[in-house]
Amino acid sequence: MFTGIVQGVGTLVAVEEATQFRRHVVAFPEEMIQGLQTGASVAHNGCCLSVTHIDGNRVAFDLMRETLRLTNLGALEVGDRVNLERAARVGDEIGGHAMSGHILCQAVLDELDEAPNNRRLWFAVPEVHARFLFEKGYIGVDGISLTIGAVDGARFCVDLIPETLSRTTLGERVLGERVNVEVDPQTQAIVETVERVLASRRSE
Repeated sequence: MFTGIVQGVGTLVAVEEATQFRRHVVAFPEEMIQGLQTGASVAHNGCCLSVTHIDGNRVAFDLMRETLRLTNLGALEVGDRVNLERAARVGDEIGGHAMSGHILCQAVLDELDEAPNNRRLWFAVPEVHARFLFEKGYIGVDGISLTIGAVDGARFCVDLIPETLSRTTLGERVLGERVNVEVDPQTQAIVETVERVLASRRSE
């Protein structure tokens, strides 16, 4: 489980390509290396990956075809930066909201509103997932726990304070770029349960 509180930003330093497979090597901030072991779970832009090798502060991860299909990780190039969060432990403070590290879809940044001390970003998700968007609901964007400010059809906006902009990669995003989205698991469960109940009643 993750909390959506990004602990650091890593840099992709090597990529190994194979058929429907990728291996990423990421340079970790030194403060995130202590106690990290092979097999540990780390969220990259919100996507849960397992550590396969550690060499100093360079950590390797394997990306399977489903990960490459659903997330923006397959488009990363050497030198790109990723938001990192190690798995939560029992007793940790939950400063964001409970996140699984399972990406639902990608969203496109299609509007950007700059202000002196904050930034408003509008993202568009595929229409099929618009039903999970609720004003003031939780959402994970590239692994960051955020609150939806407003919803407009299949679009939603988030407002970012200077701390979020300085500690994550969202301050670097430009129009047209894609981010990973994880909706609040409880919201998704409620919506899908209600849909199933209503569908069963219509079929009676």
